[in-house]
Formats: sequence, structure tokens, C-alpha cells
Amino acid sequence: MREGEHVDRSKTLYEWMKDLDIEITQLIECSGLDKKVIEVIEAIVAGRYTTSPTHRQRLPNVLGISPEKILWGQTIEVDQLYGHGPQFGRSP
Repeated sequence: MREGEHVDRSKTLYEWMKDLDIEITQLIECSGLDKKVIEVIEAIVAGRYTTSPTHRQRLPNVLGISPEKILWGQTIEVDQLYGHGPQFGRSP
């Protein structure tokens, strides 16, 4: 934990992992989740995936924090797409 940092502040899963010096492989191994879900966990850490209730319980337990201390949800901005797409040969 960095000097002067407040313990009660909510952070993203990535920020918690960085502060606690935990790698994603350690997170998965200690969580008891199937190693097949590594891509899902990587997407959760990167803020590209909405978590399931199971993930929201197990991942904070590994870090020793409550789920309420994690800012869940997507942090990547969603681009708005207009038109019908390239399959129709043109977009406005």
C-alpha cells in the first residue's frame, strides 16, 4: 500500500492487484476458479467484462477485501456505431 493512501477507498480490481502485488495467475489459482476462465478473468481485470456473482465473491476473497471495495463494471468506453455496417457496402 502506498504511503498516505486511504484503505477505505474503492478501486478497480486491477488497482487492488497492483497495490497488493498479486499477479493474475496467482489470483486465478487462489480463487479456485477453473483455469479455463483465464481469458474471462483477464477481461474482468482490464474492465472489459461484467462479472458473474461467483467472480464477485471469489476474486475479492483472494485479495482479502470485501466485494464492496471493488469498482465492478466495464471501464472501457463503448464506441457508438452508426449505419448497417460493412456487410451492406456502406455506412453513413
